[in-house]
Amino acid sequence: MKTGKIIKVSGPLVVAEGMDEANIYDVVKVGEKGLIGEIIEMRGDKASIQVYEETSGIGPGDPVITTGEPLSVELGPGLIESMFDGIQRPLDAFLEAAKSPFLIKGVSVKALNRTKKWEFTPVAKAGDIVSAGDVVGTVQETAVVLHKIMVPYGVEGTIKEIKSGEFTVDETVAVIATEKGDKEITLMQKWPVRKGRPFASKLNPTDPMTTGQRVIDTFFPVAKGGAAAVPGPFGAGKTVVQHQIAKWGDSEIVVYVGCGERGNEMTDVINEFPELKDPKTGESIMKRTVLIANTSNMPVAAREASIYTGITIAEYFRDMGYSVSIMADSTSRWAEALREMSGRLEEMPGDEGYPAYLGSRLADYYERAGKVICLGKDGRQGAITAIGAVSPPGGDISEPVTQSTLRIVKVFWGLDAQLAYKRHFPSINWLSSYSLYADTIDKWMDKNVNNEWSELRLQAMTILQEESNLEEIVRLVGIDALSEKDRLKLEVAKSIREDYLQQNGFHEIDTYTSLDKQFKMLKVILMFLSEGERALKAGVYLNKILELPIRDRIARSKYVTESELEKIDQTMADLKKDIDQLISEGGVLDA
Repeated sequence: MKTGKIIKVSGPLVVAEGMDEANIYDVVKVGEKGLIGEIIEMRGDKASIQVYEETSGIGPGDPVITTGEPLSVELGPGLIESMFDGIQRPLDAFLEAAKSPFLIKGVSVKALNRTKKWEFTPVAKAGDIVSAGDVVGTVQETAVVLHKIMVPYGVEGTIKEIKSGEFTVDETVAVIATEKGDKEITLMQKWPVRKGRPFASKLNPTDPMTTGQRVIDTFFPVAKGGAAAVPGPFGAGKTVVQHQIAKWGDSEIVVYVGCGERGNEMTDVINEFPELKDPKTGESIMKRTVLIANTSNMPVAAREASIYTGITIAEYFRDMGYSVSIMADSTSRWAEALREMSGRLEEMPGDEGYPAYLGSRLADYYERAGKVICLGKDGRQGAITAIGAVSPPGGDISEPVTQSTLRIVKVFWGLDAQLAYKRHFPSINWLSSYSLYADTIDKWMDKNVNNEWSELRLQAMTILQEESNLEEIVRLVGIDALSEKDRLKLEVAKSIREDYLQQNGFHEIDTYTSLDKQFKMLKVILMFLSEGERALKAGVYLNKILELPIRDRIARSKYVTESELEKIDQTMADLKKDIDQLISEGGVLDA
């Protein structure tokens, strides 16, 4: 281990000399207390180090020791249900070691519990030939997650010995004879966070990640293995959208990274998630969740690491063949940490002071999402769906972080402050948002939900766009200038907005809507338009159509439970009857 000496301290940036044997991205221990840092720049024997802890109290002349290893995470049983900080220190173990609710400097804790024993069940046997990614055994980590113990990358050979029973994460469970000698396999492996985990091949994402949020699933879907951005001003509901997707999205593992956001938002997650029942398994959602907290009052440099820590853990579960979703809330705070470190390094600033490499760093992160065929004989498939919140100052999406993100991701859920002020949630603006997966996912929906899906979606989107044009006319010359057909369209557009797109995340029924229910809800609203147009053609007055009591039942379709969807079918049948009666009575049916 080579020891250097500090010559400069500038907030979280420390410069040390005598580091000629160290390498870029090596982890170092700074000062007498051994604060954790990472070398981010080398000039001769001088190393610039970003320190992941509070640097007050250290100064020139203090020692710096290099470990010779890159910043890595521990991967193994014990990740699920845990809450880590940005450099994978478990916060409960940290609290115990520090005997303080605050992050005390220089406290060292292992990421995974070294005393807890896990029941290991082998699936391979002695004599089997194995290579990287092959599953040698399993551990039932929680009621819903079967943790697969895989051969680490770079190991290939014959299993010499394999055990079963209870083991801690650092005890040997198997021995593999390789060309370079015997390799001991434990339940845990380490991986450097800045390097993507390898896979056999990448696939095109074709299946939707259903979220139960109607505006997302119907109009702006994200594919499993896709990437989405949620930009929006303060208070527009970015965090709530991410919480809803984490709660109800059909991914098997959730990694939630609270990066530079307020502490009370992470508190909400910790309080809410254990109480939430997963609709598919009936277990608590925490049973498939990993939390990484790096709130706004934690050391700034650790924000930069937290995103990489999260995506590496997500890749590990993807390699087991799981569908994983990673929420980063928010990448703007991460970019601010990059900007601060860049400024202290005295690098040439780019747009709005952000470093010139902002775009490539964002791409490095989002490109690690995707649907892949994993390493290993069984050819299992895994996927990571990355959903990043962006908090542009003042809601201005022309700023660099949002623009760099939009160049990379294929789904844009643009949150609108005006909609949020009107209490329309989720406040995703249907005119400015887009999804480049929509065509591919339409084919999947037509095949798996109903063959009319794509047709209805297109029709509803067209009505919403036409409403925007008609409102311009109404503002200029008043509603009386519109034809009855256009006025009916405006009413249906209002129904799509208020009865379909608006969704109450705190209502026990409305918080989640299955694809079958979404289809029926949209169909009954659009059926009102087609049946209303049929009545208008037959000479029925518009006000008679709009006064039909069945409109209230259409509006209340969102509160029909998943087990009673036939009620919506009944509403469709009754709507047809009511319109037929209106037509037969020449438009004089009493409301």
